[in-house]
Amino acid sequence: MCPQLHVLFGFFLCLLTFPAVIQLGDVDLNRPHNCKCHNTHFFGTDRQTVRRGQAFDLYVHFQNREWDDSVDKISFTVETGNHPKIPKNLSYFLIDKCIDQTCWSACYKPHQHRCINISMFPPIDACIGRHILNMSITSCDRTFQQCLGDFDILFNPWCAGKKDGRLSLEEYVLNEHGMLYEGVHKHVTSRPWHFGQFENGILDICLKVLDIGSNYHQGSERGCRWRNDPVHVSMVVNHMVNNNDYLKGTNPLTWNGSVPILQQWYNGRCRPVRFGDCLTLASVMCTVMRCLGIPSRVITNFCSPHCAENPLAVNELFDSTGKTLCGKDKLWAYHCWNESWMARRDLDLCSSNWQCLDPTPMESGRACCGPTSIRSVKDGELDLDYDGQHIFSRLNASCIGWLSKNSDKKEKLCYDAWLCGQCVSTKSVGNNHHEDITGAYKYELGKEAFYKAYRRIHSGYCNAPNCHIDRDLAALQSPFLSDAGVSMRFKMVNCPMYGQDVHLHWLLENLRNECKNLNFNLCTQVLTHNGCALPILPAAPAGSHHLFICLFTNWQNTVKNEDCFCVFDQLLGLPQLNEPCTAEISFCNPLQEDLKNCVLNLEGCGLFKEPMTIE
Repeated sequence: MCPQLHVLFGFFLCLLTFPAVIQLGDVDLNRPHNCKCHNTHFFGTDRQTVRRGQAFDLYVHFQNREWDDSVDKISFTVETGNHPKIPKNLSYFLIDKCIDQTCWSACYKPHQHRCINISMFPPIDACIGRHILNMSITSCDRTFQQCLGDFDILFNPWCAGKKDGRLSLEEYVLNEHGMLYEGVHKHVTSRPWHFGQFENGILDICLKVLDIGSNYHQGSERGCRWRNDPVHVSMVVNHMVNNNDYLKGTNPLTWNGSVPILQQWYNGRCRPVRFGDCLTLASVMCTVMRCLGIPSRVITNFCSPHCAENPLAVNELFDSTGKTLCGKDKLWAYHCWNESWMARRDLDLCSSNWQCLDPTPMESGRACCGPTSIRSVKDGELDLDYDGQHIFSRLNASCIGWLSKNSDKKEKLCYDAWLCGQCVSTKSVGNNHHEDITGAYKYELGKEAFYKAYRRIHSGYCNAPNCHIDRDLAALQSPFLSDAGVSMRFKMVNCPMYGQDVHLHWLLENLRNECKNLNFNLCTQVLTHNGCALPILPAAPAGSHHLFICLFTNWQNTVKNEDCFCVFDQLLGLPQLNEPCTAEISFCNPLQEDLKNCVLNLEGCGLFKEPMTIE
């Protein structure tokens, strides 16, 4: 053979055996399947939304040949923190044969002809928020890159080995509809609320809350790394939801859900929305937390004190007629806050539990309180947590009534050590009934937790024995009416309804075989749920020993324009997807007078782009 032909033949042989540079084809991000597996398909599947600590798959297709480990390599970079005020955080990792669950990692396996299935794993401590995924392929010493787009990472309460059997994630993460509880502890009323965490655009709004809230976070020098800890995330959300501006805004009774409030904040260039009460603030916070993947629920505490001076005592002041005088302390009929389920590694507690988060501004002017473990509140361990003293006082404060004689003197009327913290309620799992969870916050019997908390709140009792605390508490008590040989109580005759008289029996009993001359002052006064007193209403006493009292004969005159009534709706015909439908809305006026200037507020999940108002 000619030498030249031999060389030429060897050259062609090399061309035949040396692989060509692999050519990238389509990349299928497998969004519908990933979102379904990660319980994020309720957001929609137009973009990738996954939960940390759980792998998600994508498919990479090639045009000219199969993948070859000997000459082909893939690496990935995941970048977050592209907000201008947040330093970027970059993770780089190579594709491997198996997943490393301690960090960002990826592995692959052949899938179809000229296609590989790549499983990517965001670690359990990954920062939540928007991320950008880039892929780099090196083939035959040539490297080319492709951006695979952005995706969102959320907290993952479904993470393997972390789910608690006592926790209903379908209720506390996925349920968009809830019930809120108002009224008084002996007559609890309910109010529906649409959390709407999966409504279009709400996830972007919640991530915007974190972007802006990072400016207020104490650990902001850590860049965006605080976003990997639900404790710090909850503190930021708590701060952002809080607003102490209650002037010239929408009446809180107008809100039927969180979505319009969040949309108004976002579309209004993130200016505060005016305004919301404790129930509204807690509900909006619940929406944001559920959206980010933190199990949450709204709590109502009945008989909730707001104390200005002594955290463990609310002082109510009355004049000689029994009229309530405005003081620094108030006893709210109810107060709402949020509970979120998370581990407290900052307290060296790795197991998760419910944590209190109260976005309503506190009396001292500080922004908000929490997270506070309800276990530490129940046990009186107030040194271990954020604002435990505040939550403990809401549940365990005593109520003291004082008679004001003049500007300088007052006389003790009554003392009730067990009035505050009644019927702590939240929505039951799977139905709209309220569940009494008072036992999670307070021991039914025993005072050891109270002694611990008392020493923490009152530093002068730090080393005092229990008997000294009991002695000083006993000094607060006033003589009972029974000590004078008289028994007195009120009994409700009828259930109060709008527009109807309220009837009470006033029962008096002489416990001793002797005549007594007693003077009574009866004052009837309406209090708003936050302890603000309205004008005195007339009462009509009758009889002598057994008094029958008709209270509030004209109480419907105090009903304000903002009060709501039960509305009933009925669909006319069978509704069809993407087709208009007609509904009939009616309500019954419970008052014995005409209503004027009424406004009907309509809000429909997936039906209206924005709430409708009909006059």
